[in-house]
Amino acid sequence: MNKQWVIGILLVVLAGAVMFMMQKQSSEPIVYDDEQKGLNKQIVIYFSHVVAENTPKGLAAQKFAQLVEEKTNGRVKVEVFSNGSLYSDEEEIDALLRGDVQMIAPSVSKVTQLIPEWQVLDLPFIFENYSDVEKVFTGEVGKKLLAMLEEKGIKGLALWGNGFKQMTSNRHLLVEPSDFSGLKIRVMPSEVIEKQFQLLGATPVVVPFNRVYESLEKHKFDGQENTISNIYSKGFYQFQSYLTISNHGYLGYAVMVNKAFWYRLPKDIQEKIMEAIQETTIWNLKQSKLQNEEELAQMKQNKRMHIYELTKKERETWKQKFAPLYKEFEREFGSELLRQMKEAE
Repeated sequence: MNKQWVIGILLVVLAGAVMFMMQKQSSEPIVYDDEQKGLNKQIVIYFSHVVAENTPKGLAAQKFAQLVEEKTNGRVKVEVFSNGSLYSDEEEIDALLRGDVQMIAPSVSKVTQLIPEWQVLDLPFIFENYSDVEKVFTGEVGKKLLAMLEEKGIKGLALWGNGFKQMTSNRHLLVEPSDFSGLKIRVMPSEVIEKQFQLLGATPVVVPFNRVYESLEKHKFDGQENTISNIYSKGFYQFQSYLTISNHGYLGYAVMVNKAFWYRLPKDIQEKIMEAIQETTIWNLKQSKLQNEEELAQMKQNKRMHIYELTKKERETWKQKFAPLYKEFEREFGSELLRQMKEAE
């Protein structure tokens, strides 16, 4: 009995000691090291896009991610998913609206499905040169277009560029409007772009960007329009060796975030992200021009390529063919936006 009594006393003392230690620990604050503190407060932004990492948009996305991390001292981490690895160009806007991804940068042609007025950026020959693009994208017209996204549940951050679009074909060089007659041309989903090729006597075929290579390989269409950087980085020239330097359109991107997510961010974080996006935008517009020029020079070294640059007179012939698109745009949306575009340039 004495032995059991001693054991009982020891158990009571031990239990008391454990309770004392637990109370002491609970009264003291939990200490994190610096790395743990950073992880505890870090905001992660998933940035999904559909082009290659070495294109103007791909490089800009990486630069933006780096700047955001630097400017926020690691409080914000932007994880970039390229090549449609997270969402295809058909899926990304819906994914953004659902909040499944925080940030995307679709082509302006995709945005026309949400806001038809954005078709102004898809009008052929709306820009004469890279300087015109920069003035519109970074000026009041650009701000006005981005503000239209608010009512759709999207915060527009900036307009980025890829470059001027050119024509490729597996048949022959496309120089005169009559050269398009009867051809199937791959286009992005944009009403004004589809009508553009219908005016040329071609049949536009809407194909998502992530399926263009496969479609070219299987000869599902005769030609397509794209920037040099996309033609080069994706290897489209392997299946379409006729390249016409037409500069008939400009491929731009709308950098956007989920609106609800954006307005939950602290104000200081919003400011740092905007600083990063503005720096990246200026860099992107200059880089895209340089990259398209350099990669065109490399393509000219390919002896299998047939490359032709439209003369001024030939460009004027194309413009005359496209004139009805401008009149139709004015009838539907008025002349104010077109006027502001021209004044900005």
